[in-house]
Amino acid sequence: MRRKHFIRAALGALALAATASGFAQTYPSKPIKMVIPFPPGGTLDFVGRLLAQKLSDQMGQPFVVENRAGGNGVIGGDVVAKAPADGYTLLFNASTFTTAPMTMKSVPYNVNRDFAPVALVAKAPLSVAINKKLPITDIKSLIAYAKEHPGKMTFAVGSIGSAGHLSTELLRRAGNIDYLIVPYKGTAPAFQDLIGGQIDGFIDPILGSLQYHKSGMLRVVAVTSAQRASSLPDVPTVAETIPGFEFYSWYGLWAPAKTSPEIVQRLNAEVNKALAGDMKDKLKEQGLLLAPGSAEEFAKFQGGDMARSQKIVTEGNIHVE
Repeated sequence: MRRKHFIRAALGALALAATASGFAQTYPSKPIKMVIPFPPGGTLDFVGRLLAQKLSDQMGQPFVVENRAGGNGVIGGDVVAKAPADGYTLLFNASTFTTAPMTMKSVPYNVNRDFAPVALVAKAPLSVAINKKLPITDIKSLIAYAKEHPGKMTFAVGSIGSAGHLSTELLRRAGNIDYLIVPYKGTAPAFQDLIGGQIDGFIDPILGSLQYHKSGMLRVVAVTSAQRASSLPDVPTVAETIPGFEFYSWYGLWAPAKTSPEIVQRLNAEVNKALAGDMKDKLKEQGLLLAPGSAEEFAKFQGGDMARSQKIVTEGNIHVE
């Protein structure tokens, strides 16, 4: 009896594997929804829509972008967490996806349990942007100005727990300075107030500030990458003043947990193919660093980044009010 039971179980497993393999071979057979859990505009939306178009072209089915904003990205994330694990609902998000839950009392999903990492797409150096009316031209003068006006200088954050927020907290500690961090509902209103002089500084991916800097509407005084950004070659790194300072936002693609490994690998391969094509030049033009690799490498990267971020959140007592 035990042997018959074992044989039936083995045959059942083989049948399921064959079904999954066959399904993966015909995937995709209908449009795929890509959820971006923040409003249109900004670096995340730009990269996500660019990737969606490339995947549509490569895979022969539309990748339909759906902006599901709200709850610091939680609403859109929850949509994907609860979606069928068939590869037809995907999440495109920034590193905020993994860090925001660390700052919140409760989130209806678990990043590690409810999602399958598909592909890391790009890393984004951040820019330290300053209101142009302030006498600040680099990190050294920023530190000096902040110390001359303790507790008076204000820095915006586009969302609690974002890479920009964590980097702003790191700079405050690394520079041994005191400034006020002001939460905003998105990057667009933060940039508007920075340009208008209602806020003094804002750290966010370079893409968001690039055109404002080039047009003279604000001043980018430093970037957070280890090396100077190709899109802003004359702007120094924070590390040139504070050795060892380095921070990035990053963008990735996730599927619901239990999505078949064959589908995850297919999507990963298509993302890497897209990054090797003309998408590469478009991302580089915006100061982004390509990050191709396997789904397994992405999962390992995610784990390491979450450990580092948790330390910053805990030490900085960062939480959503």
